[in-house]
Amino acid sequence: MDKLRRVLSGQEDEEQGLTSQVLDSSSLSFSTRVKWFAICFVSGIAFSILGSVLLWVPGNGAKLFAVFYTLGNIAALSSTCFLMGPMKQLKKMFEPTRLIATLVMLICLICTLCAVFWWQKKPLAVLFCILQFIAMTWYSLSYIPFARDAILKCCTSCLN
Repeated sequence: MDKLRRVLSGQEDEEQGLTSQVLDSSSLSFSTRVKWFAICFVSGIAFSILGSVLLWVPGNGAKLFAVFYTLGNIAALSSTCFLMGPMKQLKKMFEPTRLIATLVMLICLICTLCAVFWWQKKPLAVLFCILQFIAMTWYSLSYIPFARDAILKCCTSCLN
């Protein structure tokens, strides 16, 4: 009963090591989850690079760019679901420290596709992809202790 209370209150995660947290996230084996993480992450990077190359294709290049770049970011983001599980990933995404970056990233994912398919504005789609990249980077930095603070200090010292 005491263990159940700790799990429900979130104290169990703090007491477990990283490996046991990862192993408890899913019914897949650790090696299988690491393989699928790598597959999703690498395919996400490949989609994003392919999308960037397709931007320069005449005709429907902008549409292909937006679709592949957005799919790449979604694949890279979802790759961590294999490590920590989808529900834990969603909880972490919407924690107060990551909320703004998550919302900006999701809004930019949607706006990128809207800009190219409905509004038919190629420069706007490129702008939203740049914002996707910035939001995804800021979101990813939130998982590294003190990384955001270091980036802010670096930018502040460069501007002064």
